[in-house]
Amino acid sequence: MRFMILVRANAQSESGTMPEQDLVAAMTAYHEELAKAGVLLDANGLKPSAEGWRVRYSGGKRTLIDGPFAETKELIAGYTLIQVRSREEAIEWARRFPAPFGEFADGEIEVRPLFELEDFTPSEHIERFRALEAGRR
Repeated sequence: MRFMILVRANAQSESGTMPEQDLVAAMTAYHEELAKAGVLLDANGLKPSAEGWRVRYSGGKRTLIDGPFAETKELIAGYTLIQVRSREEAIEWARRFPAPFGEFADGEIEVRPLFELEDFTPSEHIERFRALEAGRR
């Protein structure tokens, strides 16, 4: 089972301020533990939304919208992707996640399971996705 741990953005992360070294150390140690346990698939921080864009789909048209985006609480500042045996194991790893903006700063993470190809009704399209995954490995 794969889970994504999403770090919710805040004004600090949206300002582009780099994290303090003690937070970098805590995140590094946590991710080293994930790697040693063999459950880490990927992890990274995201640059502020001012450097990104969105594509809005409406009425068959696509509209490009440049950042920054106003609703900071709805933005993501980073993620960690893990593969574990159960929801309970994902919960245990999430509980150990370092406070994303420092131990005494407000912050929030969200954890969501990823869809697996087995969740979908078998079809030619799902088999094409399966071949894409096999090719990436």
